[in-house]
Amino acid sequence: MTIESKPRIKITYATLRNDNEELHALYEAGVQASEAGLGAYHRNYVDGRWVDGRAGTFEARSPIDTDILLGTFAKGDADDVREAISAARRAQPAWRRTPWQDRLTILRRAAELISERQMKYGADMAYEVGKNRLEALGEVEEAADLIRYYATTMEDNAGYDHPMDNLGDMTVHTRTILRPHGVFAVISPFNFPMALAAGPISAALMAGNTVVFKPASASPLSGVNLIQAFADAGLPAGVVNLVMGPGDTVGEELQSNPGINGIVFTGSYEVGFRLFKSFSTRWPRPCIVEMGGKNPAIVARSADLEEAAEGIMRSAFGFGGQKCSANSRVYVERPVHDELVRLLVEKTEKITIGNPIPRQNWLGPIIDAKAVGRHQQAVTEARRDGTVFTGGEHLTDGDFARGFYVEPTVVGVPAAHRLFQDELFAPFTAVAAVDSLDEALTLANDSTYGLTAGVYSEDPAEVESFLDEIHAGVLYVNRRAGATTGAWPGVQAFGGWKGSGSTGKAGLSMYYVAQFMREQSHTVVD
Repeated sequence: MTIESKPRIKITYATLRNDNEELHALYEAGVQASEAGLGAYHRNYVDGRWVDGRAGTFEARSPIDTDILLGTFAKGDADDVREAISAARRAQPAWRRTPWQDRLTILRRAAELISERQMKYGADMAYEVGKNRLEALGEVEEAADLIRYYATTMEDNAGYDHPMDNLGDMTVHTRTILRPHGVFAVISPFNFPMALAAGPISAALMAGNTVVFKPASASPLSGVNLIQAFADAGLPAGVVNLVMGPGDTVGEELQSNPGINGIVFTGSYEVGFRLFKSFSTRWPRPCIVEMGGKNPAIVARSADLEEAAEGIMRSAFGFGGQKCSANSRVYVERPVHDELVRLLVEKTEKITIGNPIPRQNWLGPIIDAKAVGRHQQAVTEARRDGTVFTGGEHLTDGDFARGFYVEPTVVGVPAAHRLFQDELFAPFTAVAAVDSLDEALTLANDSTYGLTAGVYSEDPAEVESFLDEIHAGVLYVNRRAGATTGAWPGVQAFGGWKGSGSTGKAGLSMYYVAQFMREQSHTVVD
């Protein structure tokens, strides 16, 4: 059997063990396939054709080792975006009229192709952004499961076409139907380069929209892989388009072009909120922005401290803390503070750091030199204003020298410190002692963000208080697999409050696809 035809092994973000030998054998074959393709040239995809970019090309290199050339990629400009938008607008009327059941058939075929290619796509992603094998394989499978789950929600809602009541005149027939907006732009981040593209693209497409997609310039290869799966599944020309290139040209044109009817952006609060405030001009346009988090874990004196330390470690340092859901701040009741810190330090110091392609390494590099700088600045401030309990170093010896490696870091600083407020996107978490659960909740809620939060407590009343009072969209209680991370399609809805999200509706849930449509009422008299 080839790596594409073997039955897939389900890997999710909550997978705790990596001792499945069949999985590792398949992944090693995926690594070989990935390495055979490193350095290739990849084009944009516009109107059903793979095309060069008008602005030339750009290189992408691996954060594992910058001597590794991932590939050379077509560099688009504003004219390339305009051409893609024109193709999407031409294709949209026919795609909208395609029965929604037929749209789902094509998209489900794409999901199967993604799963069949899981090992190759996962290895590509590991080289591209530095994920370990379980993280990379989990994300590829999440991308496929997002498509499957959103298709199921479309079916469960009968294509969002529902009859309405009648006031007694049987010659009058009424219904409500959700209609697509037209063309959506999707701008995805580097940290989940396949899942956070596959989710919004597939939702937009199954709703009857067409799409122009811009991946992050740090992770274009996963974007190319995703579009290849969509193309191989049989999407008609122009329905999905890929334009790679920088934000100040490609991204700016997607944000400002009047041919875009709606936009999805995942990234920083600063960029996302600016987009949210500026995107609508002539009339309101849907702007779905997910803008990160500064996610708290609360540890009560009644908690299982070993369980709490494990969950905090996994959520703080998984993928180097480069998740919008990363557990970057911890509030622990004073009587158990020292023991919680001891256990957390103990677990952190057991993390194996290095090239994430080999099986033994759990923590790979962070994405680039800028991220290293953020981490080192935070460490400097923690040493000045508090205590570095463990970690903090920029690793540069030997094989580390050509990549972007830092130690996972646990610090203690005052609860009012900016390290409890600013999103760092690095393997760094701050711990503060509190006198009560009420104080912890107050501090946790005192944030621009409101994405995820977790609590560890054996007291049902404390748990209920947390669930009732915390200001965040995704909540976890006593979770060893991750204090604040690990959502999965159809299992945990994933969406933020306040500065973490714009719509109040979550991804990975039954409400997501409807955000790509607008409601229309039909009253027809015989």
